[in-house]
Amino acid sequence: MRFLKFFILILIILNFNLVHAKTKNLDEKITKNLRCLICQGQSVYDSDSEFAISLKTLVKKKLNEGSSEEEIYNYLKDKYGEWILYDPGFSKNTYFLWLLPLLMFLIGGAIILKLFIFKKN
Repeated sequence: MRFLKFFILILIILNFNLVHAKTKNLDEKITKNLRCLICQGQSVYDSDSEFAISLKTLVKKKLNEGSSEEEIYNYLKDKYGEWILYDPGFSKNTYFLWLLPLLMFLIGGAIILKLFIFKKN
């Protein structure tokens, strides 16, 4: 009986540690994808501003309440706008951002073709 109680206690401790580690990893993942609105070019994870600290606390609170990663992103997008995310989704507001590199590649390729291939003729 004593062994069974000890075994159950060990399982509870291991389960708590696994849940805590999973929450911490998800917390880091989310805060690394959030832009600090105070510090230029820093993620919330890397920043030590008051804004970043409050967002880290908010993310931990939301995770402890059982919110998913997507729910947290949606909450923050509604509150601060799409710009808070480093990886914005493809929408009518961001399609130009996603298509601009492809457009630049095609224009650059056309210029190179014109300068080197068609100039020889």
